[in-house]
Amino acid sequence: MILRHDIPILEYDDNPCSVIMPDHEHLDIELPAKVVFAFLGEAVDTYAQHHGGIQIAEFESATKRYPIYRVDYHGEQIGLCQAPVGAAPATQLMDWLIGYGATQIISVGSCGTLVDWPENEFLVPIRALRDEGTSYHYLPPARFVELNPAVVNSIEKTLDKLNVPYAECVAWTTDGFYRETKDKIQYRKQEGCTVVEMECAALAACAEFRGVMFGQVLFTADTLANVDAYNERGWGSESLGKALFLALELVTGL
Repeated sequence: MILRHDIPILEYDDNPCSVIMPDHEHLDIELPAKVVFAFLGEAVDTYAQHHGGIQIAEFESATKRYPIYRVDYHGEQIGLCQAPVGAAPATQLMDWLIGYGATQIISVGSCGTLVDWPENEFLVPIRALRDEGTSYHYLPPARFVELNPAVVNSIEKTLDKLNVPYAECVAWTTDGFYRETKDKIQYRKQEGCTVVEMECAALAACAEFRGVMFGQVLFTADTLANVDAYNERGWGSESLGKALFLALELVTGL
């Protein structure tokens, strides 16, 4: 049934069947149930190459091919995939992974801070403001999406066990990297948002719609805490290796 609205992005169809389903290609692929979906660029390929990773599949978009690896981590088979930046492409690929067997997914990537947090700090999103378009195709319109509390709890227990400091955060998921205006940043902060990124709300919505477990860990990169002195800092580059290690630990702990 379609929920109609004058504004198209606020319309929602709850029919679980689409004309094109994620597994429409009927490929002979069976992915591991546990997958790390990492916004870490070439660090994903490098890890697979140096740790006996085997490429078991490939997602082909119009502009890029994304290899999907299987790695043995503490005796458990884990899927490992580089994630594309942006809600729409990231969710398309994650939905495809789900279509071929992924049921427990941990994502990891960077974020911009809206408050005075140092660079390379680790954060656990507990909810995300849906200022992007993709999530509205998976869940009815709402201002926020909540991340799975059971997965959040598992993530935090594992981080505690590893003695990794972290804080919970509320993410502002936006499509407009170059449209984070002073007034909008202030508005988002008033709503409780403490970081800004581009995928969390959409990925969480997709996971909820598909009935799979999803959680995310972010590390702080650039800062917008002072809107009159934006600072790229080091884009969180010191966190790449540790972030991938944590993602593997977190997904095995689910």
